[in-house]
Amino acid sequence: MQFDFLAPAGFATDPASVPRAVARLEALGHTVRCDPTASSRWQRFAAPDGERLAAIERVAAADDADVAVIVRGGYGFTRLLERLDFARLARAGKRWIGHSDFTAFQLAALARAGMITFAGPMAGYDFGAVQPSPYTFEHCFGVLEHAAWETECGLDGPADVACSGVLWGGNLTMVAHLAGTPYLPDVPGGILFLEDVGEHPYRIERMLYQLLLAGVLVRQRAILLGSFTEYRLGANDGGYDIVAAVAQLRAHLSVPVFTGLPFGHVREKLTLPVGGRCTLESGDGHAKLRFHDYGV
Repeated sequence: MQFDFLAPAGFATDPASVPRAVARLEALGHTVRCDPTASSRWQRFAAPDGERLAAIERVAAADDADVAVIVRGGYGFTRLLERLDFARLARAGKRWIGHSDFTAFQLAALARAGMITFAGPMAGYDFGAVQPSPYTFEHCFGVLEHAAWETECGLDGPADVACSGVLWGGNLTMVAHLAGTPYLPDVPGGILFLEDVGEHPYRIERMLYQLLLAGVLVRQRAILLGSFTEYRLGANDGGYDIVAAVAQLRAHLSVPVFTGLPFGHVREKLTLPVGGRCTLESGDGHAKLRFHDYGV
């Protein structure tokens, strides 16, 4: 496969991660091309808005590009959404992969053009990690190289749930951020997955309430919660943590809520087709997930 690395949001905080990622993918027999934004910096971004927009357009227009890999999230996609022609991006037929702030691009692409993208590893955080995860590599290439992909994982939630729906979601902050805009897809009967980093449990609960009160959560068949990492509890919390926030959500929602999805700002993560379909079968503390109809 031909991989193109680009940074349409934040800059690579570890510049050495990009050449490490290139070397790893090339060692697996792939070819890699780095857009200039993969190694540049401007303020807290990889480049000014116009240059980051041009990077997306360059990769979309490249006839030989198979997979476009985001170098890093951070912040920046929101500034580009109104200027992106998602219908044209969808026609280009590239597979776009990343997570974090990339969620804004993914949800907008699904909402505006029905475009399927992939929530998964990034060039800097994952492919270029000092100690990359074999689990992450296995599931990424499993999804990219097969028309369907199945996995079992430990999920905490109700047993004997069997459902299927469009898989969508990503970073909770970005999902809540797009509520009320034309860039949040309308997905009735979907399977929604969520994760976040650096957000205190009360902020997590507040964003979940935003989606609950907006009528988004009640219309799903299941909600899969991934990792919520890198926060610090304070003296005022008194035992209030992520577990308490999830319990509050479950008490106000009849839709099955599962925790433990291997996804988020963590070393080991699944690759999830955003806009593809997911079939979920839950047992006692575990679940089988089958991803399909995502266009590979």
